[in-house]
Amino acid sequence: MAVPDYQSLMLPLLRFAGEKKEETSTGEAVEVLSKELGLTDDDLKELLPSGIQSTVVNRIGWASTYMKKAGLLEATRRGYYRITSRGQELLKKQPASINVKLLKQYPEFLEFQQLKGTRSGDNAIESKETPDISTATPSEALETAYENLRDELADELLDKLKKTSPSFFERVVVELIVKMGYGGSRSDAGKAIGKSGDGGIDGIIKEDKLGLDIVYIQAKRWDNNPVGSPDVMQFTGALQAQRANKGIFITTSRFTDDARTYVSQIGSKIVLIDGEQLTSLMIEHDVGVSTVSLYPVKKIDSDYFDENI
Repeated sequence: MAVPDYQSLMLPLLRFAGEKKEETSTGEAVEVLSKELGLTDDDLKELLPSGIQSTVVNRIGWASTYMKKAGLLEATRRGYYRITSRGQELLKKQPASINVKLLKQYPEFLEFQQLKGTRSGDNAIESKETPDISTATPSEALETAYENLRDELADELLDKLKKTSPSFFERVVVELIVKMGYGGSRSDAGKAIGKSGDGGIDGIIKEDKLGLDIVYIQAKRWDNNPVGSPDVMQFTGALQAQRANKGIFITTSRFTDDARTYVSQIGSKIVLIDGEQLTSLMIEHDVGVSTVSLYPVKKIDSDYFDENI
């Protein structure tokens, strides 16, 4: 038989996790489910169009990812996961299948599905409808798939950042700021970051390679607690004590509306970068991520076929 789509693999995967109870991995799930589903050697050798990953590994991987977002599975360590009490409760109901429509009953999954974006000057989160694959044009389907992959990567990246040590998070901040064109050399930036620790300032970095101006930095590696106006006010006070008016406040969490309103009303130029924007910048500037495949999209060169040229 052909490799089932990832939604069709959700129920068999959750059942396997429920029977095992202990942690498992995608590799182990592939081995067990392949036998259960009667997949042939040719099925197992089937690759994605990129030729980098097998189809069955990719689809079981996505099935586990979606169920983790819905709270049916939980990650135990890198590459491993196990069934949750919610997942066990769902199995007791003996569902005929598990798919995206069913997962939408869980608020965590709905939140995951939202296409989030930090807007200039506010903290609004907007949702965007995903085109129906049966009616979407190939271009729309491709763009939607790209956005979904990028959202998933950003989500994983943020989770990684929240689990890093303060010193490693500091290195990430340095790497990102340098790749964005600030701070001069990597070594110069590294010496500046983390050197201050004075009144809410974690470090300083050059705004340009000549060092004509200095930007002060505050970085908070927080999990879910939002950064409020008191924290930003403390940072502003620290800037004023240094007679500075430029600062970057970075957090793996988010900023409250009061914090953003406060920044918009003061004279100092302070840029707030929350976890969502931080991961977006990291992806854009290739910090902590790598390209696994490229799919060039080509179109007809009209000039080439213009016989009058």
